[in-house]
Amino acid sequence: MANHKSAEKRARQTKIRTERNRFYKTRIKNLTKDVLSAVEANDKEKASEAVKSANKYIHHCVSKGVLKKGNAARKVSRLQVKVNAL
Repeated sequence: MANHKSAEKRARQTKIRTERNRFYKTRIKNLTKDVLSAVEANDKEKASEAVKSANKYIHHCVSKGVLKKGNAARKVSRLQVKVNAL
């Protein structure tokens, strides 16, 4: 456990950031699942709408520092490839 005042503050901040990042990452997973379920159902219109919202949110998470730019680009690219295959 933290013994210094600054270390205690860092522990508090880490706890808050971890909670926030968990929210963002869970939402990314849910949006990704929406895209994949639409692809499985061969619903091109629903899949394209879902990938658009997922793309926007994933890039939003990059600006918040939750994901790195390359990680987000890879996620978006893989989803877009699956939608384009329909």
